[in-house]
Amino acid sequence: MVAAALVDRVGSGLWASVSVLYFTYVSHLTVAEIGALAAVAGAVGIAGAPVAGRVADRLPLTRVLVTVQIVRALASLALLTTDHYALLVAFSALGGLGDRAASVLTKLYATRVAGPDRVRYQAVHRTVANAGWALGGLAAAAALTLGATGAYAWLLTGDALSFLACALITLRCGEPPSPSRTAAASDRAATTAPPAGPWRDRTYLAYVATETVLFLDDAVFKVGLPLWIAHADNAPDGLAPLLMVLNNVMVVALQVPMARFAATTPAARRLLLPLSAVFVLGGLTMTLSATGGTITATVLLTVSAAAFTLAEILHATVSWELSVALAPDTAQGSYLGVHGLAQAAQRSIGPLTVTAAIAAGPLGWTAFGSGIALTCLVQHRLIRDRLAEKPSPPITVSKN
Repeated sequence: MVAAALVDRVGSGLWASVSVLYFTYVSHLTVAEIGALAAVAGAVGIAGAPVAGRVADRLPLTRVLVTVQIVRALASLALLTTDHYALLVAFSALGGLGDRAASVLTKLYATRVAGPDRVRYQAVHRTVANAGWALGGLAAAAALTLGATGAYAWLLTGDALSFLACALITLRCGEPPSPSRTAAASDRAATTAPPAGPWRDRTYLAYVATETVLFLDDAVFKVGLPLWIAHADNAPDGLAPLLMVLNNVMVVALQVPMARFAATTPAARRLLLPLSAVFVLGGLTMTLSATGGTITATVLLTVSAAAFTLAEILHATVSWELSVALAPDTAQGSYLGVHGLAQAAQRSIGPLTVTAAIAAGPLGWTAFGSGIALTCLVQHRLIRDRLAEKPSPPITVSKN
């Protein structure tokens, strides 16, 4: 499945970096139309995570994931067949639905196949995915040097083919054990009622709400830093892409080593405390970057980018463990599907939040970082009693 992640992200890197250009130069859409298209696709995509998670609790996971990958491929190829705006929106929305569904299904697969080692497995998976994304972006940049609009179509085709390749790779993967399907069979035999789902679990829903806030680091790199640098008088314009490179390099280099700090559920919860301090540091250095000259601003913005990247790495590690540990074994798919709403919701509120921080002036960034830090502390307290009721899984120790 790690190989599938690499192929998937290479394809996504091909398309993500040129999608706006494709809709502009090939489909001839206006800026407003492209914005509306992206908004609709994102809104529809929100449903992908909970729907996929619920289905995966009832059907073989690999078959569901193969189906989703085929749907993603068909949605990408369908974009090549029309310039009609309504159809482009529909196909993009279908692709967005598939993207979010694939994300939660991949996480569920890791949870089932890796067991107690799920955090390390996810770390390796994310590292490979980031490397694939970078390779795809580089390939797209090289293709665009040809200067022909036909290159966009080929990049979109490459994206679609990557999904088909992922489906083929997934077919070769073994079906992991499913506690939910085993429990469902036992329930039918014993004629007992199944447990309540995540939508009635107030603690888990509150946890997902705090997760939405903690995922805001994503908006910092996609919107916040570039806009802040673009409007700053003392920061070089070319710094923004360099900080994006720093983000990618740090994730690839540190995600796997940092996974050991959340090897158990209690360790993952404890990691929320230093995570809150890192968020404060990121916001504070952004604020201070407005007070000095070019060199000072460059150094402080670099420190801020490194802090927010470290926060991203730590939160990913914590989130992988806690989102599973807080879910009952018999409904992991449904619960992880609801957890997937946090990232989907962040994609909508994240840009608004960071632009509000920028509009508030330098101190807005201190408030931004402190607000997320406070949410870390809220989450740390929120899940305490729940985790005390559920024992941590045993740590697997390999013998040489």
